[in-house]
Amino acid sequence: MKDVINNSLALRVIGKKFSKATFLSSLLIILYYTIFYRNEFNTMPVDVLLKNTNRFKELALAVIDTELNAVSRLKNEINQEFIKACECLLECQGRVVVIGMGKSGHIANKIAATLASTGTPAFFVHPGEASHGDLGMITKKDVTLAISYSGETEEIITILPFLKRFNIPMIAITGHPTSTIAKASTINLNAMVDKEACPLNLAPTASTTAALVLGDALAIALLEARGFTQEDFALSHPKGSLGRRLLLHVEDVMHQGSAIPMVDKEATISEALVEMTSKRLGMTAIIDKQRRLIGIFTDGDLRRTIDKDLDIKQAKITAVMTSKPVFIHTGLLAAEVLQLMEAKKINGVFVVNNTQKVIGALNMHDLLRSGVL
Repeated sequence: MKDVINNSLALRVIGKKFSKATFLSSLLIILYYTIFYRNEFNTMPVDVLLKNTNRFKELALAVIDTELNAVSRLKNEINQEFIKACECLLECQGRVVVIGMGKSGHIANKIAATLASTGTPAFFVHPGEASHGDLGMITKKDVTLAISYSGETEEIITILPFLKRFNIPMIAITGHPTSTIAKASTINLNAMVDKEACPLNLAPTASTTAALVLGDALAIALLEARGFTQEDFALSHPKGSLGRRLLLHVEDVMHQGSAIPMVDKEATISEALVEMTSKRLGMTAIIDKQRRLIGIFTDGDLRRTIDKDLDIKQAKITAVMTSKPVFIHTGLLAAEVLQLMEAKKINGVFVVNNTQKVIGALNMHDLLRSGVL
């Protein structure tokens, strides 16, 4: 099982630059620094400090450096305990129940969401509510993941007897390996930091960032071990841009039945123009008696036709159509059709079956409305 876990993935997660969420959380405390960080940056009135734009940069860099150091320190914690935690989560037959209070609770909620969206079923339970009935959400097949920097969170300690009684494994992320929660856990992951980014060394800042990154490291290590793919990710994100690109197929977007613009090969140019205008796709298919695609007439073809001395009420559409047009089959992703249309520099395309019979049509506007563009 150990060979399944790719430690380099965890190290890669920790070594990367902060995620957007982590970076924003760092920026949120810069104002706090600006007002209160007077020991390191000399005491000065707040109004003077706020006018000093260089000071903003210094304070921001101090916050980021503190949290970078906290994250970098985690590399030393990707050890046998981390591997055991991954194995425990992989072997879980139920769900991962993530718990935490206060700021650690917000981090726990995010970790649960990340696990769930990357192939590890998980949800968040508020430990304060757990003692008032929500413990019923936890089953014997579950694994708990507790986030507590102090390792002494009272609300989590209160539910430890329940977890012990039903032999429910608990993975803890704490900053104190000798704490009550760390000692009571099945596996403890050490997320100790040298100091918080808060100038008072009180507000959870660097410690919550470290816990978040360690949670991401777990999720990504499990993702690869489970063989989780882009398609799997899209299934849990159907409304996201990736979900639309990976789940939306031609048949979900194309016009069908009477909405398909098409005329018989014996039709005149005038009749083709009427069909194009009524169906409003900027094109019409030219078909034979078996409804097989033999050509296409587009807005571009119309502009070129205007330069010819033709009687549009008498001339046949086959005289000005584009023969051997680009066409597609069902089963293609809408994103693939977009790539094809961009490569061929066309604005619309017809869908045919295996006998070349026209069964659908779509253009760039359809793809735009679907969210693929």
